[in-house]
Amino acid sequence: MVHTKVGPGLLESVYEAILAKEITRRGLVVERQKSLPIFWEGEPLVEEFRVDLLVNGTVLVELKSTETMHPVHPKQLLTYLRLSGLPVGLLLNFGQARMREGIKRIANDTLRDEDRLR
Repeated sequence: MVHTKVGPGLLESVYEAILAKEITRRGLVVERQKSLPIFWEGEPLVEEFRVDLLVNGTVLVELKSTETMHPVHPKQLLTYLRLSGLPVGLLLNFGQARMREGIKRIANDTLRDEDRLR
């Protein structure tokens, strides 16, 4: 709906603000530019990384605004999922002519079965 109303060509931060508002209107909890800790071999590091959107504390949303999705973009999201221990993420590229072509769901393949959402 956001892509249909405003179209491609804006900065990621604009899409982030609009999408966060729309998700919140639907009753979900959205955190923008959320800092998440990085764990290495079970130990937290001092450094953290920021995710574009975190929805209901479980779904990581990475936004892009580029004409083409590059192979590194899904890999980046998967790395974020692995480092954070979150189960699933969405890669949304608002730069595509049609939003359907800019959506990719990524699952964290390193979680144990008991850690996955049911």
